[in-house]
Amino acid sequence: MSSREEILASIRKNTQVRYDKPDIADMKRLSYPDKIEQFCAISRAVGGMAVVLGEGEDVNAVIRRTYPEAMRIASVLPDISCATFNPDNLDDPKELDGTDVAVVKGETGVAENGAVWIPQTVKYKAVYFISEKLVILLDRNKIVDTMYDAYRELDGQEYKFGTFISGPSKTADIEQALVMGAHGAKDVLVILM
Repeated sequence: MSSREEILASIRKNTQVRYDKPDIADMKRLSYPDKIEQFCAISRAVGGMAVVLGEGEDVNAVIRRTYPEAMRIASVLPDISCATFNPDNLDDPKELDGTDVAVVKGETGVAENGAVWIPQTVKYKAVYFISEKLVILLDRNKIVDTMYDAYRELDGQEYKFGTFISGPSKTADIEQALVMGAHGAKDVLVILM
């Protein structure tokens, strides 16, 4: 018997109480009275920003007002007229280096943690991570309470790549020196449409 099998056999032999796997369908989960308000609050708490697009407000004006210094704005979305280039027209993802802002579409938002599910709808998924600032457009009616609910939304869908993004990229070393933007955008704005 291998050492792994010996260890598992010993655990089984010495386990006094066994618990049945809970039926998560019957478990009470978090539910927020105002998912949009919760999503916006958590987005701020994790270092990002979420705004609700006002009636008649132009999304391009919001992007330009928020990032007035941006010179290279990438988007494949037809309604984003402030974009200076379409990243799908590039021959090499290395050409995305130097992108100030990328504007992408999110599919599902999560009130519990401010995360947004972004399935790959662009040629190069690097655009989600290489841009200095990321703007995610999200239908305000597509915010669910919890990650459990988000995964249920994704159940059965086919996609090549997708990622949950919640606020800007952050990492810290053992000395607790926080670094922003090491693995993705330094700034994330979610615009709820």
